[in-house]
Formats: sequence, C-alpha cells, structure tokens
Amino acid sequence: MQEIFDHSAPKKPTNLSINSDLLSKSREMNVNLSATLENALATLVAKANSDKWASENKPAIRAYNEFVAENGCFGDEYRSF
Repeated sequence: MQEIFDHSAPKKPTNLSINSDLLSKSREMNVNLSATLENALATLVAKANSDKWASENKPAIRAYNEFVAENGCFGDEYRSF
C-alpha cells in the first residue's frame, strides 16, 4: 500500500492561529498538538486521495460492475460456499 506521506521528511516549524479556549483545554489534557494536527491532516489527505482515485476510476468500476452483472464474477464456478 502506498504511503500517504513521507514519514521521514523533516519537521517544519509553522505558525497557526487556534481558538484560545480550545488551546487552553487541550494543553490541560496534555494533547500533543503537532501529532494531533499531523494525524488530522493525514486523514484529510487520505480521504482526498481516495475520492480522487474513485472519481478517476469511476468508468472502469462501472464497466466492471456491468460485466459482473451480465457474466457473473470470475471464479464463481469454483466457489464452494
């Protein structure tokens, strides 16, 4: 499976603006802001990549589904369940 991003890439300092109350509450909970943001961004990037792949491959997926509807799934004759 392809990695979403290069985990070995160097860290880069970044300035952010965050709601002060939310920041205070997350600090009280000892939330690692960098790790939390990286995880959230990785989730967003993965979703965007997935959506892009599905969109780019929609015609092929549709054609495959039509083929299966008309001809059955490859290997059906060998299935034992």
